[in-house]
Amino acid sequence: MTLTANWSYPTAIRFGAGRITEIAEACTAAGITRPLLVTDRGLAGMEITTRTLDLLEAAGMGRAIFAEVDPNPNEKNAAAGVAAYRDGGHDGLIAFGGGSGLDLGKVVAFMAGQTRPLWDFEDIGDWWTRADADAIAPIVAVPTTAGTGSEVGRASVITNSETAHKKIIFHPKILPGVVICDPELTVGMPKSITAGTGLDAFAHCVEAFCSPHYHPMSQGMALEGMRLVKEYLPRAYADGSDLEARAHMMSAAAMGATAFQKGLGAIHALSHPIGAIYHTHHGTTNAVCMPAVLQFNRPAIEGVIGDAARYLGIDGGFDGFCSFVDNLNASLGIPASLTALGIENPDIDRIVAGALIDPSTGGNPVEMTAQNTRELLLKIV
Repeated sequence: MTLTANWSYPTAIRFGAGRITEIAEACTAAGITRPLLVTDRGLAGMEITTRTLDLLEAAGMGRAIFAEVDPNPNEKNAAAGVAAYRDGGHDGLIAFGGGSGLDLGKVVAFMAGQTRPLWDFEDIGDWWTRADADAIAPIVAVPTTAGTGSEVGRASVITNSETAHKKIIFHPKILPGVVICDPELTVGMPKSITAGTGLDAFAHCVEAFCSPHYHPMSQGMALEGMRLVKEYLPRAYADGSDLEARAHMMSAAAMGATAFQKGLGAIHALSHPIGAIYHTHHGTTNAVCMPAVLQFNRPAIEGVIGDAARYLGIDGGFDGFCSFVDNLNASLGIPASLTALGIENPDIDRIVAGALIDPSTGGNPVEMTAQNTRELLLKIV
């Protein structure tokens, strides 16, 4: 099988090794002539980033970069990015990197032409209709990790730096118009990031599959996404140059993000406030929370997880699936608790309060209350 393709769902995706060379063509297809590349500080000086800027410069599109992006991007990063976009006279944006660069880039493109404040567009009801849709800049997305799937998402997660709450900013038009999924860009990821981002994709698939909402298309995508992670994350972790594994993990990331239109749950509801308060890696935090959340939801998901176990070739139904998750986490060096993750004496009340207002709470199969969420969190500490 040749792992190169052009897909039109959920947006235009140029998938395959080496396709970063098409970055200028992708910009042209999106209607961009003067792009601003937005990425995080860690990627700013790396070869994959400088090479991309070289390609843009050679095509006469300039060499503009904004990299003042925190690991959990916030409204201050967004404001600085919007200022850079406007000052540079740009007409579109390249969101480049992992979840932080992709999410912040999309928000910069969204906010560049708006007059209302960022929090007016939180994903509540129909707040997205407040935006001037015609003022949203075109976006090309280039993921360099295989986890969040933000390259195929219509939302961004932005931390409110004053409250330490993660907020979802949503608009249909921040779905990037063109995506380049080049697995070669993920080859240099450290093992810990390969593990954390890969398990983020797995968490998206697991939670989408368990969500009680009706969306059979997402259900099928979530199931196959789990299979790809099961088969290929251990390979990508063991050998970062395994391009076949890297490619399948990049697909799994996009599939998980597409699937979770069906809903997320307690894994993310807990991970979001933990990450916002303690600045932990999002995917790794998801992985730490997952075993306890599976048990928390057992009364509602035992049957559906048993179905997933059969598809994945895992014996033992629900218990076998949970054992698989435990073993996978251990094999990838995932900490077994928040303490092992480096969070000593966490503020339980603050995390619980954040979890209960997180949008992911509404997709959890078991109702989350202050009491049972606190009990759940104490099992993770």
